Amino acid sequence: MPEVSTLLKLENVTKHYTAPDGGAAPPVLSGVSLSLGAGESVAIVGPSGSGKSTLLNIMGTLDRPTSGRVLLDGQDLASLGDAALAAVRSRRIGFVFQLHHLLPQCTALENVLVPTLAVREGASAAEGEKRARQLMERVGLAQRLEYRPGQLSGGERQRVAVARALINRPALLLADEPTGSLDRASADDLAQLLVDLNREEGVTLVVVTHSPAMAARMARMMELRDGQLRKAE
Repeated sequence: MPEVSTLLKLENVTKHYTAPDGGAAPPVLSGVSLSLGAGESVAIVGPSGSGKSTLLNIMGTLDRPTSGRVLLDGQDLASLGDAALAAVRSRRIGFVFQLHHLLPQCTALENVLVPTLAVREGASAAEGEKRARQLMERVGLAQRLEYRPGQLSGGERQRVAVARALINRPALLLADEPTGSLDRASADDLAQLLVDLNREEGVTLVVVTHSPAMAARMARMMELRDGQLRKAE
């Protein structure tokens, strides 16, 4: 089998926040290390408040670690300023959250195209729209292009959010409790969609979830507890 290249690497990552009284709070993350190969799928599970979302935000450059290193394609992200990190997010990382964060005044197709506005070079507007239409068809919403979020079901809104996350062909897709607000049938459908797109798009998928069913669909399962990340039993 060909060797899988490392896309994302965390080395001894810690994260501290300041306590309300101004003192030192217990670390949210304590020496977390993890390597993710290109095209891999990983579930991160653990109790509420264990720091799963914090870890995902650090992976996605939405937050910086207190110490330790985060490398994307071998580049130490600590060496980048805010503008450069924003460019990395736009081009290399896609996000799906529990709440879809769609723009209510825009159509489904327009929402999918929003991330392309931050990437000035590369695909033309026509190519971007073609890609958006293809993704909407792939997520089963080819007949909902002109619908606004308020006209869509919860599951459909999350499917739009998935298409939006993939529009710029990211290498890394981060999903934070993507099925948490859905009924069981919609959650199962979305989980399978993410697994299928992980394979079809070749995107590295990291899912934070409380759902054992969704976690079991990933190739690897890690547990975050007491600030430590380890292989789930």
